[in-house]
Amino acid sequence: MYNRKFLSLAVALVIAITTFATASAKPNSDNESLQTIEPLNLAVLIQDDLVPQVGSELKVTREFIRSLPKGSQVMVGYITSGSLQVRQSFTPDLDKAARSLRIPIGSTTASPFNPYVEVIEALKKFKTEGSTNSNAILLISDGLDTSRGFDSTAAGHTLDIERAIAEANKRNVAVFSFYAPSVGLTSRSRTAAAYGQSSLNRISDETGGRAFFQGTTGFVTFNSYFDRLREQLNRQYARAR
Repeated sequence: MYNRKFLSLAVALVIAITTFATASAKPNSDNESLQTIEPLNLAVLIQDDLVPQVGSELKVTREFIRSLPKGSQVMVGYITSGSLQVRQSFTPDLDKAARSLRIPIGSTTASPFNPYVEVIEALKKFKTEGSTNSNAILLISDGLDTSRGFDSTAAGHTLDIERAIAEANKRNVAVFSFYAPSVGLTSRSRTAAAYGQSSLNRISDETGGRAFFQGTTGFVTFNSYFDRLREQLNRQYARAR
């Protein structure tokens, strides 16, 4: 009887130790999966007239930049009233790049006619030689192009979008995009939001990236965007094992 009780306790202890070891190993496995991403040359571009809620997502954006593998280089720029403000040129110092992020102005005074002219400017800052890293842009924008008027029938097919796609493909840069509404049209009009999302979807799809958005009424947080972006980067750029 005593031996049976002792045996039962021993089995239970072994099961408990095995369960604990498995549970403890899981986070390490997850961390290892994030490190399978190849080093990137990544330009983070943020539209300066986005809603104030975007400012609350700087922490998770910084964490993503810092989580990139050694050898990555990051540029940080803001798309603001017809110009590209480079806060940090390409640097291997990921912490320095992360710290260069600032809260968007969040005002129509900073609104560009569209983000795609500045995307083209950012594309020209990627080195065409001397780097073996994959190239990518993370565009945080409402995607709306009103440079030639607001015409929803032309969503995703304006001249500047066409030029940005051509330039990205020429330089082998994948454009990944996060949708967030601006303080202008896309925060008031679902049609404008859908137009912007359609444009982001096209530039991402046709350059080998992916667009991330949650309906036409805005977003909750960027957490789910970054989770899905990591998964996508792993699929595209993971080292062969």
